[in-house]
Amino acid sequence: MKRGMTWIFTATFLISVLVLAGCGPKERMAPEPPTDRPMRDEPEPTPAPDRPSIDLNADPSSVERGGQVTLKWTSSEADSVIISNGIGNVQMNGSLVVTVRESTTYTATAKGPGGEATSSARVTVVDPEPVMTSSDETLLEEAIRAGRVKPVFFAYDKAQLTAQAEETLQANARIFREYPEANFVIEGHCDERGSEEYNLALGERRAQAARDYLVSLGVAAGRMSTISYGEERPFAQGHDESAWRQNRRAHFSTSRR
Repeated sequence: MKRGMTWIFTATFLISVLVLAGCGPKERMAPEPPTDRPMRDEPEPTPAPDRPSIDLNADPSSVERGGQVTLKWTSSEADSVIISNGIGNVQMNGSLVVTVRESTTYTATAKGPGGEATSSARVTVVDPEPVMTSSDETLLEEAIRAGRVKPVFFAYDKAQLTAQAEETLQANARIFREYPEANFVIEGHCDERGSEEYNLALGERRAQAARDYLVSLGVAAGRMSTISYGEERPFAQGHDESAWRQNRRAHFSTSRR
């Protein structure tokens, strides 16, 4: 009996020791190392806005007083475009016709987030060259009356220029160039042979042949007009070859006649 009690006591003691040992302070666990977490992306810096550009041109760049000029411009990276000299705000790209009364410099300014830019175009007003009108025509008329401007002659029933006719027209052209503002008329004439209708057509061809040759010599076509009188205005009276030869001609006169 006594041995049994001893065993029970011993067992109880051991159990108590084990229980007390289990309730003691536990070993502190080492902290887990931090896990690698992705870092938040940093925002990229905002690029600086591009600087505006502007190009302004004037066409033509010189005019007479009161003349018109076309301004043309192109821009980029701009929010607004302003042109000086009272024009003001305009579209980003465009053109505008202006009347110029004095020499002027036009300046276009383009503004945008990136700053501003300018471009200028100069328009120069020039005085017109003096024009000689009535005096030139009067002097040319005097040259014709004095015989300095000579008629050209044609063969029978022909409108082709002879070598002699070309030489005469070359000399006449030099005189016509002396009076560049004078207009003149080339008259086509025929002798009395042939019908009136036929001679009118032949006279026109003769006047036209003289005109075309003068144009080839540099005389302005706008200064000349042609007319055919056919046989109506003979230069020489008579009914023989001597008179007919003088009447087959291209004659020159001014518009004052």
